[in-house]
Amino acid sequence: MIQLFKLAYRNLNRNRRRSILSAFAVSMGLALLLLIAAVLKGEMQGSINTTIRLVSGHLQVRSASYVEAKSSLKWEDLVANPDQLATQIQAIPQVSVVTARLFATGIVTVGNRSIGVQLIGIDPLSDANAPIVQGLTSGNFLTPDDREGILMGQPLADRLNVKVGDQVNLLANTSNGDVIEQAFLIRGIYSTHTPVYDKSSIFVPLAKAQAITQTENHASALFILLKDVNQTAAVATAINGPGYKILTWQNMNELVTQTEDLANAYMFIIYLIVLAVTATVIVNTLIMAVFERTREIGILASIGMKGRSIMALFLAEASLLAIGGIAFGVLLGWLICLYFGKFGFFIGNVGTTGLLLGDRIYAILTVSDTINLTIIALIVTLVASLYPAILAARLEPVDALHGK
Repeated sequence: MIQLFKLAYRNLNRNRRRSILSAFAVSMGLALLLLIAAVLKGEMQGSINTTIRLVSGHLQVRSASYVEAKSSLKWEDLVANPDQLATQIQAIPQVSVVTARLFATGIVTVGNRSIGVQLIGIDPLSDANAPIVQGLTSGNFLTPDDREGILMGQPLADRLNVKVGDQVNLLANTSNGDVIEQAFLIRGIYSTHTPVYDKSSIFVPLAKAQAITQTENHASALFILLKDVNQTAAVATAINGPGYKILTWQNMNELVTQTEDLANAYMFIIYLIVLAVTATVIVNTLIMAVFERTREIGILASIGMKGRSIMALFLAEASLLAIGGIAFGVLLGWLICLYFGKFGFFIGNVGTTGLLLGDRIYAILTVSDTINLTIIALIVTLVASLYPAILAARLEPVDALHGK
């Protein structure tokens, strides 16, 4: 076996430039696949993490009759005495943060410009607000007793052409179905680098949100972050009680998981296409070697070398090309993914409701993706090399000696 690979290496070394280019084609193909897999993983994981931090949390407690799509503000659809329930949930060891939030639809108007938004009432002292606090680009964060302040996303502020200290009018629904209008001052402008979220979400203190919507001591949901995401099911079971429904981050992010499954199915097809193109280079290299070495193959066959041994020789050459190309491809792909894992791809304002994407996608290359794609690349390359190997093995010694 060792002698066979020595002979295969010598044969490849005869035309070093062609062999290097063939192996390099495998490297580029594998590096491209690793980058695609890493970007897809980064996109999906980034979307899930962003949605958990900003929208869903790991868990939410809602009234059993609450329908998110309607953003109902009726008292029977809301969580009563949310602070009391939050204190009980906070006592669970696995829980990191619990905070009440109130959601309402509204319209922000400035002059003759108006834009529909989601009004979110928050507890300004909660650690769950960290992404907003860290994302402040100007102004200050809210305080619990602020009755005139509002926080606005940078994209929304740009569309309305307003800045910190400017006054805006907010029209919001109330619990009895009326619409109320009130003036607010922009206390701060934030950016979470998630344009879809930033251009549609405004924040006011929870007490003010309850006052303007006439919901008093009620909240739409309790927003819960855990110390360990793997404890989601256990905490959900511990919280479960009559009159409430407990939603996990998996329940609330079904669109993301479905999109990931669909993307993975399409990506597998793309993987095969890229590898097929790459394998074609190996096939062409070996076919050219067969035609160039027809007389040599005839000599080997005439001195007793069997067809399966000749076939094994060409498969050994293909293996060396594949292994060399794959090794360099893994290194090249890892370096590329390392770069884009740090600096990301800027994609700007892309995303839809239910699928929050930041303005950058950061590549995440996993060990499992690397191993799987490496094995697939090796198998596809070796399978593709079977044709030239069989072609060489089937040459008749007499015809091969005459170069036919």
